[in-house]
Amino acid sequence: MDTEKTLRQRTPLKAGKRIKFQTIQKLKDFSFALPALVLLAAFTYYPLLFSVYISFTDWNLVKPVKKFIGFQNYEKLLTDERFYHVLKITFTYTILDVVLTLAIGLLLAMLFNVQSRLFGFLRMFIFMPHYISMVIASMVFIWILNNQYGIMNQLLQAIGMEPVRWLDSTTNALWALIMVAIWKSVGFTMLIFIAGLRSIPNEYYEASSIDGAGRWQQFKSITIPLLSPTLLFLLVTQFISSMQVFQSVDVMTGGGPLESTKVMVYWIYQMAFHDFRAGRSSALVIIFFLILITLTILQFVLSRKKVHYEG
Repeated sequence: MDTEKTLRQRTPLKAGKRIKFQTIQKLKDFSFALPALVLLAAFTYYPLLFSVYISFTDWNLVKPVKKFIGFQNYEKLLTDERFYHVLKITFTYTILDVVLTLAIGLLLAMLFNVQSRLFGFLRMFIFMPHYISMVIASMVFIWILNNQYGIMNQLLQAIGMEPVRWLDSTTNALWALIMVAIWKSVGFTMLIFIAGLRSIPNEYYEASSIDGAGRWQQFKSITIPLLSPTLLFLLVTQFISSMQVFQSVDVMTGGGPLESTKVMVYWIYQMAFHDFRAGRSSALVIIFFLILITLTILQFVLSRKKVHYEG
């Protein structure tokens, strides 16, 4: 390589040959990325464009005919009360999951931000559920929250409380799903917060202590502002993940009882593979995608003045 470079420097190419050589080099570099781009186009962009096309048709999956109907699928969805009911459940689940996961994760991070073997083991123990499949976690929680022999109700009865109908109640079923989501993701959130806390220079806390600042003032004026990039990252990723909840709903509640846990992705799944209404479900996918990307962009826009990047 060094020899070729030396020869190239000693014998400069003419302008036309130099442009041709650079073009060949660019095509050579592009050829290495071509297989990945082909796979991306085949399994991401083509399905997305095909889904947009299907959303303008009345297509039953068991029939080959795709009848073009324009925006009728969108009109029927946006005038359907079930759409707003499902959207409300999805937002309720997402807000509760995101707020509680971030709050508990930050609390655990501040408690376990200690470098020792004991605290390292405790951090590992809290983080372990992150590696468990959501399907397996949901099956375990079905057993834990069982009305008759579940561990949770046995613990409640042991302290003199009445057993709770976790998965059969329209009030408690959504909380049961949130409980599973927090148990699985709070360990990851804790570790990200710990990484953010350790990136804050200790000199800031020492200087504020000299000025007489207490723990709460340090937390409010130093920790939260300097932790804002980490908070934004976790807020966005957790928001997107929570909005797309599906597996725990499918395994634990099936959207019930009385559709009290029917979230958006589960409704899309039912509409496409139970009712075989591919056109309507594709339109719902597009609407949901636009809502999701709009709210994500809005989070970045609103956080511009509140996120502080040190240096």
